[in-house]
Amino acid sequence: MLSKKQETSIVEADANMPTKFGTFRIRAFIDPDNGKEHALLYLKNPEITPLVRVHSECLTGDAFGSLRCDCGPQLETSMQEIQEHGSGAIVYLKQEGRGIGLYAKMQAYALQDLGLDTLDANLELGLPADARTYDIAAEMLKTIGYDELYLMTNNPEKRRQLLENGIKVKSRIPIVIIPSEHNRSYLRTKADRMGHLLRV
Repeated sequence: MLSKKQETSIVEADANMPTKFGTFRIRAFIDPDNGKEHALLYLKNPEITPLVRVHSECLTGDAFGSLRCDCGPQLETSMQEIQEHGSGAIVYLKQEGRGIGLYAKMQAYALQDLGLDTLDANLELGLPADARTYDIAAEMLKTIGYDELYLMTNNPEKRRQLLENGIKVKSRIPIVIIPSEHNRSYLRTKADRMGHLLRV
C-alpha cells in the first residue's frame, strides 16, 4: 500500500532519452511537499549493482558551462561513468544553489565577487549554508527498484540521508574533477568548511 506521499509523487512520465554519452531513460516526478519537478536519468541492468549520482540542479554550471563551480563536469562525468558501468542513475533534484534558489544564488555570487566564500555569502544573506534534503531522492530511486547501490559523491550528507531513507549504500565512489583557477576557492570551502571529502 502506497503512502499518501508516495501516491502523490509517483511517476509522472517516463521515456527514452538519447544523449552524447548513450541512451538513458528519463522519469519525471513532482515533489508533493513543494510542487518542484525532479528528474531521474537511469540505465537498468538487474545483474549489475547500480552506480548512482544525486545531483542538485545548477543552471549556471550544467547549462551555461560556468567555471565558478564543478557541477557541470560532475554531471557529465557521472553520465559517462554510468554508461560505462552498465547500470545506474542520476537523481536530478531541483535544488538550485544548495537549495536557496537561482535569485538568491546570484545575490550570493555578487557577495563572492566582493571576497566572501560560498558559505559566508549565504550566511550574510540570512540563508542556510545548505538547505538541501534527499528524502525525495531515495523515494525516486525506489520507484525503479534501486534500494542498494554505489553512490558517486564527495558529500557524506547525501550518503547519510539515503541510508536514513532505506537505501543501502554499498560504497561511496569519489567523483574527482580537476580544479581550475575559477573554482579552486569554491572547492576549498566545500572541503575545509562543509565536510566534503575531496582534495584541492
